[in-house]
Amino acid sequence: MKEKAKGKMNLLQALGNNIYVMKLGNEISRSRVIHAFITKVFFYFEWIFFSAYFKKYIVNALDTGKEARGIFLFILSCGVLFFGINLYRDYMENVIVPLTDTRIFHGVYLRLYQKARNVELRCYENADFYNKYTMAIDDAGTKVSTIIDSFWGIFTGIVAVVVVFYTMFEIAPLSVLFIISPMIGNFLFGAAWNRFVVERYQENASNDKVINYVNRIMYLADYAKEIRLSNVFRLLTRQYKDATKGSMDLADKYAFKTAVMEFFKNEFTFTVIFEGVLFYAVYENIVTKRISLAELTVMTGLMVSATWILIGLFENIMNMVKNGMFISNLRTFLEYKEEIPEDQDGIMAETEFETLEFDHVSFSYQQEETIRDLCFTIKKGEMIALVGHNGAGKSTIIKLMLRLYDPTEGTIRLNGIDIRKYNLRSYRKLFATAFQDVCLFGMTVRENILMGEEAVPGHEEKVIEALKKAGVYEKIQQLPHGIDTMMTKEFDEEGAVLSGGESQKVAVARAFYRKCPVKIFDEPSSALDPIAEYELFKSIMEDGKQNTMIFISHRLSSVKNADCVLMLEQGRIIERGSHRELMALQGSYAEMYRKQAMNYLAVDSVEGMEL
Repeated sequence: MKEKAKGKMNLLQALGNNIYVMKLGNEISRSRVIHAFITKVFFYFEWIFFSAYFKKYIVNALDTGKEARGIFLFILSCGVLFFGINLYRDYMENVIVPLTDTRIFHGVYLRLYQKARNVELRCYENADFYNKYTMAIDDAGTKVSTIIDSFWGIFTGIVAVVVVFYTMFEIAPLSVLFIISPMIGNFLFGAAWNRFVVERYQENASNDKVINYVNRIMYLADYAKEIRLSNVFRLLTRQYKDATKGSMDLADKYAFKTAVMEFFKNEFTFTVIFEGVLFYAVYENIVTKRISLAELTVMTGLMVSATWILIGLFENIMNMVKNGMFISNLRTFLEYKEEIPEDQDGIMAETEFETLEFDHVSFSYQQEETIRDLCFTIKKGEMIALVGHNGAGKSTIIKLMLRLYDPTEGTIRLNGIDIRKYNLRSYRKLFATAFQDVCLFGMTVRENILMGEEAVPGHEEKVIEALKKAGVYEKIQQLPHGIDTMMTKEFDEEGAVLSGGESQKVAVARAFYRKCPVKIFDEPSSALDPIAEYELFKSIMEDGKQNTMIFISHRLSSVKNADCVLMLEQGRIIERGSHRELMALQGSYAEMYRKQAMNYLAVDSVEGMEL
């Protein structure tokens, strides 16, 4: 009973998901939904009309000696009708479907992209949520179009089955019993076969992930050097072989079950009804004389129609269930209520920055506390450095500042107001950021600096100035189209592929370009050599005179001129003060600084040296 209820609930959920998609499709392209319905109506009309009424009329007319003129006129009229239907079908397949499917594809993915833009960063770091997102976005546009067709296929298919049953019942009431055969074949054995296929697919998901991962790794340029300069290819090959063997084992596990179910499905769907109805119809015509030759002809035609209509109906129902599972991911994602929505409204942030205060702020990530009871204030015009070992919580503080996360406890205030009360986009406009994990987009250098901002008069000079400050303009000048060179060869053969350090400088130039009161640099020199790092920080310090500056750096030589250094360890501030003050403390900061200085200077001791 529990299994039945569970199956029924799954079917109801699938139906609900399909109705949701029908509404979504109607919002994006009503004409696609309407034309899909008309197409299905014509499809089943042709089957039933030709199998029942057309054949019956012709055989009756020939049997009763009707005039040839009347027969030819009927055939010609039917030909004109079918010509019109075929003309519409051709228009539908070659004009309506390509146009409306493109519109649906665009509409669905635009909604997905807008939602992806709006959900908080934590969602991308949640494996379960991210898996649902990737499954939702996988061929979503095609699935929506398929569901529209399948939905109307079920609706019109049920009507067609009722019409066929009624027509057969009028001719020979007992013939309807033979319809049970394809129903058993499709809805019993076919459902069992489909269940085994779905189970095999679900069990094989982990193997497919590995196979797809290896496939992806083998064509991504990012991994090409490592594959050639190490033995990692052997490990990838082993992963691939293990996953392939797992897939083969599953195929073997389900082979007998699926083969048996498909055999009985085909026997009951085709053989039993064909043989049974023919025996019965011939018996009724020859022995009992209860049905005419025309009715015998109709019976055989309806037998074929009923079989294929039921097969189509079953397939559409199975597609509804299968796609309903996929669409549940789409629906879950689109209906997700964001904790920090990007379009959150509130107080418009002032353009003037006075203070940013962390008041007993703590933050837990996946039940692990990464920030503990932080208290500090950043004032206008200050230059603040966050330092500490990896995992100390430096980048998390930046994400909290930018409201990519909200604190688990405590409050962050901008100019004395809780940052959660601000209009989010206006709040973030106060900050210009450059992160260590550089992302250059497949756009021109200019567009990678503007990042969607309007190209106002004089912007080109500002872009060039920002690139010069970042120390990368000379390199950009040498590119085929200067600042209008594409940052990838994927779309343009004359595109550029910059080195890691050059890419990092372009990312820093973004922050230089933006006129914001607060500028944040998270490890802006991690890919640079010491000389390039020195020049870059010289530019950052110069630019910082006009702004409030917050930066993270592992290289403590770059923080010497900061107004305040916050030394972090395990999410806590363990030391704070200027470089000189922290050196005088002889604590963790001083120890880290000395070790780095010894490495740079290649000496065994820095005692007595001016640091």
